[in-house]
Amino acid sequence: MSLLVVGATGTLGRQVVRRALDEGHSVRCLVRSPRKAAFLREWGADLVKADLCQAQTLPFALEGITTVIDASTHRPTDPGNIWTMDWDGKVALIQAAQQAGVEHFIFFSILGADQYPKVPLMDVKACTEQFLRESGLNYTVLALGGFLQGLIGQYAIPILEKQTVWVTGEATPIAYMNTQDIAKFAVRSATTPATRNHCFPVVGNKAWDGYEIIGLCERLSGQDAKIARLPIETLRIARKVANFFEWGWNLSDRLAFSEVLASGQPLAADMAPVYETFGLDPKDMTTLEAYFDEYFGRMMKKLKKLGYDKEDKKRKMNF
Repeated sequence: MSLLVVGATGTLGRQVVRRALDEGHSVRCLVRSPRKAAFLREWGADLVKADLCQAQTLPFALEGITTVIDASTHRPTDPGNIWTMDWDGKVALIQAAQQAGVEHFIFFSILGADQYPKVPLMDVKACTEQFLRESGLNYTVLALGGFLQGLIGQYAIPILEKQTVWVTGEATPIAYMNTQDIAKFAVRSATTPATRNHCFPVVGNKAWDGYEIIGLCERLSGQDAKIARLPIETLRIARKVANFFEWGWNLSDRLAFSEVLASGQPLAADMAPVYETFGLDPKDMTTLEAYFDEYFGRMMKKLKKLGYDKEDKKRKMNF
């Protein structure tokens, strides 16, 4: 099987590449900057320079490809806006895949995307899902909640550094999942016919709200968190202000996600039938507790060592 991974340098994309290579697949990565993606070549992947926003560059990247795994998404630092890459770019990629005779297109969406048409990030995902379904391609949509990796910077690091942790008043629970585990589903779907032409939730075993995550961090680190509450209405006002200026449109689109947080609807799902279809074992997946326990275990050892080194240096200086 020959895979093309799009968005291969991202948090999720690089895990998909690693997993596919480990399972013996031939992997090609569509990248805008081969220099920044050099580590993927070192892993054993082939690189092809192309850009979703330049449709003419896509046919060459798709030559000989049987399956596309699309993990790309617009970043705040990218030119244009969410719709530039996550709609125009995806349409171009899907159409190019059709013309190239790709057998299977795997797309990452967000759980419940069709329920929030006024939230740009959710709306563009829902529109892309619909376009993919109508394209005639064999497809698999994996609807995600959130990444465990993102919680380190949001909660763990501020608590360790005694900085403020910001939480919204409305604590919508989210079933976070390790990107390494999500990659297992993506690569497995490429070789499992039963996953074709279906949409599956791919989320963690439990939905956590912000206060629960803070409590876990406090217990594992032995430190009290400094918590600041940010009302949803403040985010709504900030979005309106940002939307007033052209330079703030990207920020405004992302602040709109606060409406998902304000809904109170958990981003979670029953994964039992999904594990059965994919032939994966939930016991092999990383829980949030285990992920944070490992992180804080490493960090506390480092902090203790730093403390010991400082004391040792003082003793030598006094001697």
